[in-house]
Amino acid sequence: MRAVILAAGIGRRIGNVTEGKPKILLSFGDRSLLERHLTMLRAVGISEITVGIGHGAELIKSELVQLGETGVELVHNPNYQQGSIVTLSCLCEVMTRGGDVLLMDGDVLYDRRMLKRLTDSQQGNLFLLDRDVEIGEEPMKLAIRDGQPVDFRKTLEKEHDYYGESVGFFRFDQTLARDLCEAAAEIIAAGQHNEYMEEAIRNVLLASAPGRISFEDVTGLPWIEIDFAEDVVRAESRILPLLVNEDR
Repeated sequence: MRAVILAAGIGRRIGNVTEGKPKILLSFGDRSLLERHLTMLRAVGISEITVGIGHGAELIKSELVQLGETGVELVHNPNYQQGSIVTLSCLCEVMTRGGDVLLMDGDVLYDRRMLKRLTDSQQGNLFLLDRDVEIGEEPMKLAIRDGQPVDFRKTLEKEHDYYGESVGFFRFDQTLARDLCEAAAEIIAAGQHNEYMEEAIRNVLLASAPGRISFEDVTGLPWIEIDFAEDVVRAESRILPLLVNEDR
């Protein structure tokens, strides 16, 4: 199993909090999100790690040198100003090398138990779902009907029994990873370069037979995606103290 982390975006909505750095270099508890990712992935047995970079690429490289990390593969997206669908496309050679792959947003502060849910699950294709979702259009939502994922978007279109927020971490087997890359290529070929990479995942979900893609419910585990300046404050004051001390 390998991990692929998306960390190429500019993060326009967060303002000056990052001082121009990529969000994955934000520090909480004196450790950057990047360092936390690497430490926790290795703690669950994943050593093949690739990071998709773009904005602030040299800063990420410098952080890896400072951490003494020589085994992390970097894939550069020169068009990082566009949507994350383009970064996903740049990572497709890595995604389709064989075996299961974890696809992860880089700007998330989270509890290692979430990774255990992904790596220990008997399902090959997984979302992580948090039912404690805030109201509004901002969260990326996963809709569930009859125990199966049926839609995946900020604004849901399919009938469902309930929905939750996607953590932004996924596990895909080799076949679905190939399908995902084909879906990304189709979106880009249609000129939709500013689309979220989640739209490719949605397209694969809608085209899949029931039971092909499942989910793990991580409601109650602490995590936060860092999108806005207020998320940084909340991450430091409310999420960080709740993380289990098992990632070192």
